Amino acid sequence: MTLVRLGYVAMSMELKNASPSKTMTFAQFQKIDDREAALRKLERIAQQNLHNTLRIMRHNVASEIHFYRLTSRLIPLANHEELLDWDYLKPLKRDLQELGEYINEHHVRVDFHPDHFVLINSPQPENLKNSIRTLKLHYRLLRGMGINPIHRCVMHVGGNYKETETSLERFVENWMDVPKGIQKMIMLENDDTSFTLDDTLYLCEKLEIPLVFDYHHHLAHHQNPNWEENWERVVGTWKHSHLPIKMHISSPKSEKEFRHHSDYVDIDMFFKFLSVIQGSVPQIDCMIEAKKKDEALFHLMEEIKTRNDVEIIDGSSFHLKS
Repeated sequence: MTLVRLGYVAMSMELKNASPSKTMTFAQFQKIDDREAALRKLERIAQQNLHNTLRIMRHNVASEIHFYRLTSRLIPLANHEELLDWDYLKPLKRDLQELGEYINEHHVRVDFHPDHFVLINSPQPENLKNSIRTLKLHYRLLRGMGINPIHRCVMHVGGNYKETETSLERFVENWMDVPKGIQKMIMLENDDTSFTLDDTLYLCEKLEIPLVFDYHHHLAHHQNPNWEENWERVVGTWKHSHLPIKMHISSPKSEKEFRHHSDYVDIDMFFKFLSVIQGSVPQIDCMIEAKKKDEALFHLMEEIKTRNDVEIIDGSSFHLKS
């Protein structure tokens, strides 16, 4: 039997006043005449974000959710070019440790998904430099939490620049400029406009990077519609990972807005995927990318409980029956 675990992204719809992504713009920062006072305010916002993340983690543990995506916006302006002298981790050391200790104590799988402007295959050296700096921030946050950073950061391949093969080879070239520790942190996913499952598999197999299969993206953008033919290859990209295979699940908002994520997950679409991979892996962690976040997870679990082809384990996990 295959164990399926569900997770969700960043924000809880059930907790009030618990945003982990409170921010300050650089324009707001500049309006504070005393630079040190402005930095202290940034630190307080970051501390509040970490405090709210811990609240969300407690909510997850109470709800038997073992898989969660941390927001990449925990520390506002951390990599702004005007603030590169700011040692943002020092005042957050205890908060990061407390969060990491709770995550590790309860064996919750966490990872990040940096914003779309992080482009390893960028043709612009400055963009690559900034992308690596952003990835280093994620690496330092994980280290600060005491979490092993290996395979904790999922990314898209990057920009297509109207030339797929050239863009893929540029990724390979630029990959050599990425520090080894950062390389080991990365997972790649197929996207819905530029790089298909086949394209992403090419990089993942060549560079030994785990591939996070996004089923919705594949339906929206593919060369070969039969993803099943490549499933063993997807599983093979995880052979060097200490973590279970991971995938993304979401549903189209509508036929007209097919690429947009719906509020909830279409259970029939999800189980169409699961029926194919059943028995091929001992465990798969499925990150729900739905507008309703944890509410979508709870809603999906209520629907799953009515099925006779599953064995419910807890609030977010179930076995697929043979």
